[in-house]
Amino acid sequence: MLLIAWLSLLIWLVLLFGRGGFWRAQAAGRLSESTVHAVGQAEIARRGAWPAVVAVVPARNEADVIGRAVMSLLAQDYAGSFHLIVVDDHSTDGTADAAQAAARDGGFEDRLTVLTAAPLPAGWSGKVWAQSQGIAAIDGLGFPADYLLLTDADIWHPADAASQLVSRAILEDRDLVSLMVRLRCDSLWEKALIPAFVFFFAKLYPFEWVNNVSSRTAAAAGGCMMVRRAALVEAGGIESIRGELIDDCSLASRIKFRNGANAARPIRLDLATDSESLRPYDDWRDVWNMIARTAFTQLRYSALMLVGTVLAMCVIYLAPPVIALTLGAKGWPAWLAWIAMCCAYAPMLRYYRRSILWAPLLPVIALFYVSATVGSAVRFWSGKGGQWKARVQAP
Repeated sequence: MLLIAWLSLLIWLVLLFGRGGFWRAQAAGRLSESTVHAVGQAEIARRGAWPAVVAVVPARNEADVIGRAVMSLLAQDYAGSFHLIVVDDHSTDGTADAAQAAARDGGFEDRLTVLTAAPLPAGWSGKVWAQSQGIAAIDGLGFPADYLLLTDADIWHPADAASQLVSRAILEDRDLVSLMVRLRCDSLWEKALIPAFVFFFAKLYPFEWVNNVSSRTAAAAGGCMMVRRAALVEAGGIESIRGELIDDCSLASRIKFRNGANAARPIRLDLATDSESLRPYDDWRDVWNMIARTAFTQLRYSALMLVGTVLAMCVIYLAPPVIALTLGAKGWPAWLAWIAMCCAYAPMLRYYRRSILWAPLLPVIALFYVSATVGSAVRFWSGKGGQWKARVQAP
């Protein structure tokens, strides 16, 4: 048992000091108004205007949240051309009507186009197909588009979101700027499970490594991605990720390494300061389904990788408290590993404005995520992999 305790402690020391500081949970700093203004003036001097932006929102049965999401986009105070395309992905709950009603109530009807997606062809994931429909329609509708804001139907954006994202992309010469929006964290299950979701994501894709052009790590958060359109075209277009369920990270990899590893292009991923998800997770099953949809995809549908992941999670998260409570003072390496785990988790709890008292419970929360990952594999093997909004998508 002590050997496992020492192994767990060693792993946590490596994670704390050698994994790109993934645990810091620092939100993206907002660019000052003077900085944004300076970027705008430079662009106007260079090209006569701010870059044109078109936002594309795929939506499938989102009538309960899309009104607020659409209004937050239509109310952008962006100084350049800005238009929103909502692609209704065969909704049955009046999603398209809700989006149009929001635009009408706000007096922004001229800023919104609602399209109906064509039937989903084989080999495409539903979200990417809907996005492709919106992107393909841009030229035909006559809208200029230097940048594409790819976002979801359940995301609320502050009024200066487009200005902030475009300014950072220009200032830092990045082809993709993405924000991991703040997920809702109000219900008991959200408080228990949501901060850990982002914590595990950041551990898998350390933001510092994503933002480093010399690193092989690429990732993005699909809720908010500002993409330079020319870069997307050079990367093969949205159709290059047609079958991907983890579409955001796949797109980030395509864009960052479209010219090969030796000529990587800079991208950026940060935690959002203000952008928020409107989607509620009031029941543990809601979080479970979110994880189970793509967890086994992340493991490349490999049973061997699944076994390795389960064993690793047990050693890293479950072993420290079990050994510490079993051996008492003799298990001091396990106590140290547990303390290191709590210290690593504390900044994410602070970002989500949750008490640090949740930190010692991370092993129990990790057990939930392990079980959902196993459930993801079971779904795949039973022919229900990648299920989302009554649509099975995993190959």
